[in-house]
Amino acid sequence: MRQRVAAALWVVANLSCGAIGCSSSAEKPANDDASVLDVPADFPARPAPDDNAVTLERVELGRTLFYDTRLSRTGQISCSSCHVQAHAFSDPNRTSLGVDGLTGTRNAPALVNEAWNTSYFWDGGVPSLELQAVGPIKNPLEMDMTLADVNALLAVDADITARFQAAYGEGPSERTLPRALASFVRVLVTGNSAYDRFLRGDSVALSDSAQRGRDIFEGERGQCTHCHVGFNFTNNAFRNNGTRPDDSDPGRQRITLKDSDFGKFRVPSLRNVAVSAPYMHDGSLATLADVVEHYDQGGSGSPNTDPTLHALGLSDEEKSDLIAFLESLTDDEFLNDARLAAPK
Repeated sequence: MRQRVAAALWVVANLSCGAIGCSSSAEKPANDDASVLDVPADFPARPAPDDNAVTLERVELGRTLFYDTRLSRTGQISCSSCHVQAHAFSDPNRTSLGVDGLTGTRNAPALVNEAWNTSYFWDGGVPSLELQAVGPIKNPLEMDMTLADVNALLAVDADITARFQAAYGEGPSERTLPRALASFVRVLVTGNSAYDRFLRGDSVALSDSAQRGRDIFEGERGQCTHCHVGFNFTNNAFRNNGTRPDDSDPGRQRITLKDSDFGKFRVPSLRNVAVSAPYMHDGSLATLADVVEHYDQGGSGSPNTDPTLHALGLSDEEKSDLIAFLESLTDDEFLNDARLAAPK
């Protein structure tokens, strides 16, 4: 076995189960509440691939792995290091810290209602959550491991291996590890914000300011629904939203190699946006007020700015109302749901 794996095995031997989220039983998921699989009745059915149907055993295995530092070379970084539940599974840092304190090049986006997205990463580099799960593990600035190395570590853990067998009929492998992680991300479903309660008939769930902000958001004053539309507030498209002229990140162009895609990034969901700062692909905007100001000015001057963006000329009151509406998209139950937290 390679030296890197041997060193990591030493780390595992010196970690407690409490540190890595081991469950107490291979026969029973860490959480036996099947309601974690539920989707709001007014949401579309949750998509999942035929070979990775969402089950409680798979979700709970994925949850353990999501909080497990064995997925990183140093044994110190987990998925949850960069995707923090209290911040809608985003990172409050502008760019995340990976192994050895290395910093990434983009902001870690919120993981909210990811099951309904059609591509992943800011540039849409992969088409599935299973493939998305592999990227951070292999990235040398993030976890800096290979799937083979991770699975070698997990295979010596009888409990986790038994849970893999129960969930997938085989032990930790390059097939099963990404599927388990994807299963957990598919149940990170948020849909009980004040805005949702208002739509479901609670007439006092939104303040007067938030209701005025909704009108701005959905109307010609804000024109936000050119991109942020539908139950998940995204059209899953790629747009150059007026990035800085000196921003060298090619965005979608890295995937398509088309000059017309330079500086285009995936339109994110706005659910829980008030707690997922900083904003934009590079984390360059610190507050919602900064974001509103950015769009009010028509962007920051990129020559490839989307033609739908232009200066809005919002008043201070309109900006405040728009922020109030964005804040109404916060789902406190989701942010505090023990079923999604690190296993005890």
